[in-house]
Amino acid sequence: MNFFSIILTILGLGLFETVSSVDNAVINAEVLGTMSPKGRRWFLIWGMIFAVFAIRGILPWLIVWLSTPGLGPVDAITASFSSNPSALAAVEKTAPLLLMAGGTFLIFLFVHWLFLEPKNYGLSGEKFFFRHGVWFYAIISIILSLIVWLALKINPYMAFAAVIGSTTFFITHGFKENAAAREKELVQTGMSDLSKIFYLEIIDATFSIDGVLGAFAFTLSVPLILVGNSLGAFVVREMTVRNIDSIKKYAYLKNGAMYSLLFLGLIMLLHAFGFHIPEWLSPVTTFAVIGCFFLKSKRALGKI
Repeated sequence: MNFFSIILTILGLGLFETVSSVDNAVINAEVLGTMSPKGRRWFLIWGMIFAVFAIRGILPWLIVWLSTPGLGPVDAITASFSSNPSALAAVEKTAPLLLMAGGTFLIFLFVHWLFLEPKNYGLSGEKFFFRHGVWFYAIISIILSLIVWLALKINPYMAFAAVIGSTTFFITHGFKENAAAREKELVQTGMSDLSKIFYLEIIDATFSIDGVLGAFAFTLSVPLILVGNSLGAFVVREMTVRNIDSIKKYAYLKNGAMYSLLFLGLIMLLHAFGFHIPEWLSPVTTFAVIGCFFLKSKRALGKI
């Protein structure tokens, strides 16, 4: 990758992580409002370190390492920049499996949002899908069957990776549903600050999986993912403290995040099936999609 591609990738990762974590920032802000100043400082400082290094740093490295058995722990970090041909070959060999799992996960996230999650309708047709939410499980079953059928023609392990992606979706979705249900309890009950901090870290870890898996649509380089997602995590922490009410006014940012997930998921699947995907496509698509919905939100506020 040249210098321009690296900068574009980092900025795209940061924007994607920021917008996809807005829901997480809202939950954090609500709970932090019930905590003491000391508890808030502890979460915003040490919680930031945990979010960046333990989640957005270790998790991508762990995914690359586990999905590429031929690599050692150091090579899993440096493989994308390494001149070692065996390390590069190992990454290229197992990349379709990782991309298949991540792409399936992101597609499922989008379809769930489209059919089942309450939303501000940003595009025509969204209301129709939401009204027919009962078809969600039928649709994703058909999508998974189609992906697995196509993958079996190439590599049975790719088909298994698609199943892993769908399984990861349902596991993390369960945690998110529980987080949403527990938010009111955290705000209204007399739980200690320490208990709230631990629970917020669990929520953050759950929500960060979307950003971590989506990051592989941009690059397989762990250092770049760490830098880009860390940038996004820092912005999310700033939003949590300073500007969360202002961010919530932009009604269609969530729509932009979800359509970004759709396009990134499709890019990952196409890449896994062997189509050539330019390095610039994922970050440029992310900027374009989120930018469109940001302008739509400003227009709704009468600022354009």
